[in-house]
Amino acid sequence: MAPESEAPAVRASARYLRTSPRKVRLVADQVRGLAIEDARALLQFSPRSAALDISRLIDSAAANAENNHDLPADELRIAEIHVDEGPTMRRWRPRARGRATRIEKRTCHLSVVLTPTATDE
Repeated sequence: MAPESEAPAVRASARYLRTSPRKVRLVADQVRGLAIEDARALLQFSPRSAALDISRLIDSAAANAENNHDLPADELRIAEIHVDEGPTMRRWRPRARGRATRIEKRTCHLSVVLTPTATDE
């Protein structure tokens, strides 16, 4: 009986996204706690490029819920969304008088957890 009373948490993750974590966190903070349909609508009209990556990840988690846990995708909400820093690629750019400056190309790891809305209310 204990597994039935608990709400299943459906997870999905995207690793090594070539966007800085700071830019992705701005979008992730907007959709945290929203229902799936509300989050999709917000992300569809967001001007930030990180919105596309987050939208794809939410769609993947919703597909995991339907196929693996037999949950309807429309009745889910975003319980958790985390953006962690990934490895930084370091490149060099030539500058004046024979010098070079470092360019850091940052990456991030994105993870999302969906839960049914009926059990949380």
